[in-house]
Amino acid sequence: MSDSWSPEEVAATVSSYCDMLERELRGESFNKAEYNQNLRQLLNDRSKGAVEFKHANISALMIELGFPYIDGYKPRGNYQASLREEIVQQWDARPVLAVLASYAVSAVAPARGDMLVPIDIFVPAPIRPKDRTSVHERPNAPYIPRRGVNYLENEARNASLGLAGEEFVLLLEHQRLWEAGERRLADRVEHVAKTQGDGLGYDIVSYENDGRERLIEVKTTSFGSMTPFYASRREVAVSAERAEQYRLYRLYKFRSTPKVYVLDGSLELSCILDAVQYSARPA
Repeated sequence: MSDSWSPEEVAATVSSYCDMLERELRGESFNKAEYNQNLRQLLNDRSKGAVEFKHANISALMIELGFPYIDGYKPRGNYQASLREEIVQQWDARPVLAVLASYAVSAVAPARGDMLVPIDIFVPAPIRPKDRTSVHERPNAPYIPRRGVNYLENEARNASLGLAGEEFVLLLEHQRLWEAGERRLADRVEHVAKTQGDGLGYDIVSYENDGRERLIEVKTTSFGSMTPFYASRREVAVSAERAEQYRLYRLYKFRSTPKVYVLDGSLELSCILDAVQYSARPA
C-alpha cells in the first residue's frame, strides 16, 4: 500500500470530517469511532490511527484557514498540499457550514454568572505536537493568505462573548479565594476592564493567597483548546513588563463545558506570536 493518499481518499476523508463538523456545530452528538470505521471502508486499507491522524491534519488546516475545527482531533502538521485545496472546495460546496459557523461565532453569549464553577475547571495548557508548525515557523515557506471569512477572528470580536467570559472568570476568582479562606481578598477582586477601561492590558485584578496581585487577561472561545486567540500590542507589552503578576486565562468550550488553562508571564515566551496586522502610515 502506498503511503500517499489518493485524491479519492483525501476527498472522502474531508467529507467525513465535514459531516462531523456540521453535526458538532448543530450541537448534535456523534460517534467518531463509527465515522472512522465507515470511512475506512472507502479507503485503501488505512488503519484507524492513520485516519485519525489525517483528521488531525484537517484540524490544523481548518485553523490556518480561520474555520472552526473538531476539538476531538487535535491539530497535527505535515499534511499534503492537496488537503488544503480539498477542504476549501468542500467548504464552498457546503454553504450550510458557513451559515452554522457564522451563527456560532456571532451569537450573543449568555451570562453564566449564576452557575457554580466546577472544581476541575482548571486544566493544563495544551501541548503542541512536535510536528505542528504554522506557516510562519517553516523556513522559506510561502505566505498563504486566508480565504474568505475568518470565523475564528470574528468570534474574537464578539463583544458579548468576551464580556461573558470576563464575568465568568470574575466569579471563578472570587470563588477560588473564598474557598481558600481569603474572603477579604475575594471581595477586592475587580473587573478593571469595566471600572477603569479596557486599555490596561488586562481585564481583572485578582490576588494570590498571600495578597500579591494577579493581573488576568481573559480570552474566551466556544471552540476547543487549540483555537488561536488575538492579543493586542499592549497586552503583550504588559505581560512582559509585569510577568510575575500576569496571567492569561484561556477560557474555551464556553457555551458547553467551560474549561480554563493559564499562561503565566510574558506572552512572548508562552506563545508563538504571528504578526497579523500592522498600523501603517506614509513613510
